[in-house]
Amino acid sequence: MSTDQATAIIGPVKAKQLHTWQLSSTQASELQRQLAAQVSRNSQVTVPHFIAGVDIAAGKAGEMATGAIVVLSYPELKVVETSIARGRLEFPYIPGLLSFRELPLTLAAGEGLSITPDLILVDGQGIAHPRRFGLASHLGLIWDIPTIGCAKSKLCGSNEVPSDEPGYYAEIIDGGETIGVALRTRAETKPVYVSIGHKVDLETAIYWVLKCCRGYRLPEPTRLAHLAAGGNLKPERTTLTPTVS
Repeated sequence: MSTDQATAIIGPVKAKQLHTWQLSSTQASELQRQLAAQVSRNSQVTVPHFIAGVDIAAGKAGEMATGAIVVLSYPELKVVETSIARGRLEFPYIPGLLSFRELPLTLAAGEGLSITPDLILVDGQGIAHPRRFGLASHLGLIWDIPTIGCAKSKLCGSNEVPSDEPGYYAEIIDGGETIGVALRTRAETKPVYVSIGHKVDLETAIYWVLKCCRGYRLPEPTRLAHLAAGGNLKPERTTLTPTVS
C-alpha cells in the first residue's frame, strides 16, 4: 500500500459510459461476467485527502428512493460535501443484480459533487459476489476510482466467526477463492463484510475500513451516507440533483 500523499481533484466525478441500463436480468448477469475481468485487484490507493461513502434509502416498489454520497476529509473524517439524488428504482430487486437497480441513482448523485473523492466505501459487495462483480466493483469501474465493498450482510461464500476483538477477521471462501473477509469493527456486534471493489487489494481494503471506524460497527463514510439517504444528516454543504425518472 502506497503512503505517498495524494493530490485532491476538485470537480465533478467523471463517469464512463460502459453500457446501457436497459437490460433484462439475463443480460445484466452476463454483463457482470464480462465486466468482472476489468476489475483491478491491485491497490492504487494513496493517502487520501477525501473519502466518500455511498448508500441508498429505498422504499417499497414504485416509491421514491434517495441516493446519497457523503465526502469526508481525511484524517479528520469531517463532512465536507453531500450530494443527494431522488428517483424511482426502475430495475427490479434481484439478489446479485443490485447495482443495476441502485447505480443510476448513485451516478445521478455523483453529478452533484464538486470534489472527486480519492477512495469510496460502498454499502454493498465488491468481488464478494457470485459473479465477482457487485455494487462496489461496478461503481469503481464506471468512476475509475478505488472502491471498497463494506456490506452489512454476506451474499455468498462461507467463513468462520472472527474473534470478538476489533480488527480481527475471517476470510470468506467461495469456490476455493478468498473473496473477502468478515471483519470485526466493534466488540459484541456483528462483523461487516469487506471485499475488493476496484483498484484495491484485500489488505488495503481491510486497512482503510478500520481507519475509517470511529466506535461504530459501520465505518464513518457509509454510516453517514446511510444517515444522509434517510434524511437524518445535517451536512456542511448539500447538492440536490434533479429527480431521476
